[in-house]
Amino acid sequence: MADNHTRRLCVEIIHSHFGPLTAKLASVLLIRGRLPLSQLIRFSQLKPRTARASILVLVQHNIVWHTKGDDDVEVFEVNVDECLMRMRFGRFIWLAEQIFGKPAADIVQLILDHGKLRTSDILSMLSVSDAKSTSFIPQMTQYNQILFKLVSGSYLKPSTVLSHLSPRDKCIQYEAEEKRKIVGFPTAKELREAKEIAQARLKREEEEAEQVGLKRKAKDQLTSRTNKRKLSDEDVVNDFVYFKINYEKFSVHIRNTVIENAAKDRFNHGASLVMKAAMKATESTQLNISEPRSVPISVANIVMQIPEDANLTAGLVYPSKKVGNLTCVKDYLGMLSSADNPTPEGRASSFLSYSTSKVQVEFEIIARKLRQNIVESVARSKHGPEGVRILRLLSHTGKMDEKQISKNIMMAAKDVRPLLVALSADSLICTQEVPKSADRNPARTFYLWYVDFQKAYSMILGNLYKTLYNIMARRRAECEYSEVAAVLEKRQRSDVSQDENLLTRLEREVLKGWEEKQEKLAVIEMRVEEIVFLLKDLGPLCVNYD
Repeated sequence: MADNHTRRLCVEIIHSHFGPLTAKLASVLLIRGRLPLSQLIRFSQLKPRTARASILVLVQHNIVWHTKGDDDVEVFEVNVDECLMRMRFGRFIWLAEQIFGKPAADIVQLILDHGKLRTSDILSMLSVSDAKSTSFIPQMTQYNQILFKLVSGSYLKPSTVLSHLSPRDKCIQYEAEEKRKIVGFPTAKELREAKEIAQARLKREEEEAEQVGLKRKAKDQLTSRTNKRKLSDEDVVNDFVYFKINYEKFSVHIRNTVIENAAKDRFNHGASLVMKAAMKATESTQLNISEPRSVPISVANIVMQIPEDANLTAGLVYPSKKVGNLTCVKDYLGMLSSADNPTPEGRASSFLSYSTSKVQVEFEIIARKLRQNIVESVARSKHGPEGVRILRLLSHTGKMDEKQISKNIMMAAKDVRPLLVALSADSLICTQEVPKSADRNPARTFYLWYVDFQKAYSMILGNLYKTLYNIMARRRAECEYSEVAAVLEKRQRSDVSQDENLLTRLEREVLKGWEEKQEKLAVIEMRVEEIVFLLKDLGPLCVNYD
């Protein structure tokens, strides 16, 4: 079950997207866990017809899982990750437009509005909106081509039966089946193997189920020598499959943008261009963000992705002004791979690995460093540079007592002690008790301090969810003010929406002030959401290290 901050944020998201009644039902599911429909109606105090309609809407938008329990009664459970992903819908639409153009943005927006749709439904809805256009037939042909690109590029994926079931339930079921095959008392190794087999089976079933998005279409072709026809196959979009957005593929582009900005902040604009080119060369093979590194690529492929008008020599100093892009790219690759610092510390801060002929982008190392920078930023903002010194010391050396910390960071013990307590109160560092005797007397106990990054990430993530909830609540409160609500209601009239000059000067000023506040809140929300992406979405990459 989700914690309090996550639960409140999910309810606020559902309230803003689907209204108060659906949010009330989702709140019951988030607080009480999975429930059948009868208990949902009882606890939410909604009418049965309203509760059923709300459940149908949430299932259609992939926010609720439904499965049959042990007593063969259908139960429902909220998919928290799917709900939180709705905060990035605007960015997904923007990315689709940047990659494929305006038609792709229209398709992605339509699917996001409806949860999941078939190809015929998508084209029919788009044809209604474009029926008055003079270029109607070419426009529909373009939509068909873009739809094929989105499906073949894994930006859209089929919505299958497995996508409506909780992966945890399926994994537990498969793991129990594997355990029943074990003869005698199972060992730890056998239990671990059973869990790995169950996870591999679930992953294989999901991959097989998602391959139904494209199908083979037989096409007749006349041969040059005979009049007989032969069949040749080509891939087309399956008309009978419901498609939904593949968040993983769009998250790949978000991750690449974050890495590009990180390279620019650490080095310069030329290094970010080379980093962007290296990731773009392997973009087709990046299907999800759980890959620790990219596939190997050559330097020549990176040079081909560099824009022609890029001035790479501006960020480097050469004795001669006439230097080719290949030389600049190799120098930038040396910088990004920390070739001048071949130590463990240098490798831990590198962006890629660069051998004589092949280059690989190290997503795991980059994600680990960016996540640690967030913890250090929190320590710096709350406890100053001294707190960051303690945090870095403990993260590099491991467990240390108070005297060792005081000696290493060259601070008095009376100044270190309150700082350690403050860092521990914020869950940035933890203590390990080592008693000298069995009675665990505090006077005869060593207290060692260390950094638990997972605990620190969880604490920061909870605070970020709280911040996002406050931003969304503030946005809703701004719309509910009596003066603003009256102007917004008047703005929705057909005559006013076409000509806003029908509003009075005072109403236009109120509307302008409201739009400025909404824009500021949106900017803050986008910045916070990017930190959430680093801590939550890139977390599986660093779980072994943290």
